[in-house]
Amino acid sequence: MPMLKGVEVVVLVTSPSPEEGEKIAKLVLERKLAACVNIIKNIKSFFWWQGKIEEAEETLLIMKTRLDVLPELTKSIRENHSYSVPEIIALPIVAGLEGYIKWLNKSICSRASSP
Repeated sequence: MPMLKGVEVVVLVTSPSPEEGEKIAKLVLERKLAACVNIIKNIKSFFWWQGKIEEAEETLLIMKTRLDVLPELTKSIRENHSYSVPEIIALPIVAGLEGYIKWLNKSICSRASSP
């Protein structure tokens, strides 16, 4: 696989339900803020919250996007997410199939051409 250094990222977002996850996935796709969103249902999360360890059943969204749209993606997620502090973590894509990376970039709206 070629090393494609660029601005492509994978964004991880958890949601409290599959329904909320699907709503957010469709929203970011319609706005062309992500090329693809995978949804993994029924994950068990353990985390620190307000000084104690909590656990929850959640849904994980895996979004493929670019770093230049991350601020708008984050804003869209926060406006439509029920958590006061949703997980929004971007990880760089350090390598990938060249055709997939090209497709990813073509699928996302160019911020330079936005009004």
